[in-house]
Amino acid sequence: MKYVSTRGASAGLRFSEVLMEGLAADGGLYVPTTYPNVDDATLQHWRGLSYPELAFEIVSLYIDDIPADELRTIIARTYTQETFGSVQITPLRKLDESIDLLNLSNGPTFAFKDMAMQLLGNLFEAELGRRDAELNILGATSGDTGSAAEYAMRGKRNVQVFMLSPHGRMSPFQQAQMFSLHDENIHNLAIEGSFDTCQDIVKAVSADLTFKRRYSIGTVNSINWARLLAQVVYYFFGLFPGHER
Repeated sequence: MKYVSTRGASAGLRFSEVLMEGLAADGGLYVPTTYPNVDDATLQHWRGLSYPELAFEIVSLYIDDIPADELRTIIARTYTQETFGSVQITPLRKLDESIDLLNLSNGPTFAFKDMAMQLLGNLFEAELGRRDAELNILGATSGDTGSAAEYAMRGKRNVQVFMLSPHGRMSPFQQAQMFSLHDENIHNLAIEGSFDTCQDIVKAVSADLTFKRRYSIGTVNSINWARLLAQVVYYFFGLFPGHER
């Protein structure tokens, strides 16, 4: 599977390169050059899988530069009952005969972004270990992205997180989640302005390719394809019956 920027440059990259790069050098977002077709037989097979098994089947369609056994182990270590409070990971709750509610708030920070961030943290750690490299993650948040990212990255080897947030503009709960962490690799930076101010800083740094590569800057916002990919899984999981709480 190869990736290309939505603005046309940086074609031919593999998943691990996109994972570490975040935003493309031309300011675009990395997307696959092709999308796999999923036939009815495959969907029928997926219906009987657990969440970690389904995640592997979907994610592996887009990742061919991480050995399958290693990727399966990373995913199984990510989506556990201990982390998400349920063996179903994202259980369905029937509200009435026509509406089911997919629960995405069982993660460490009670935000749906835990679903992707927890996998992202483990992917970063594995890839950095393989490269014997370090990564400085620069992120922007109005609350939920920051806490989900920090809880996913806390204590991870070779990863430092610098999270920008608008000073005085987060809920007390989200601020407490972030600012109460004392892990040595987590750094919170309060910025005068709005979330857009924070995001503009992240985009400006990502656009400075020389600076970005000199200081090994990575991202965890949704400009990173790996985060979007991880979020695809629960849409499929929610389609299949048999996952009620």
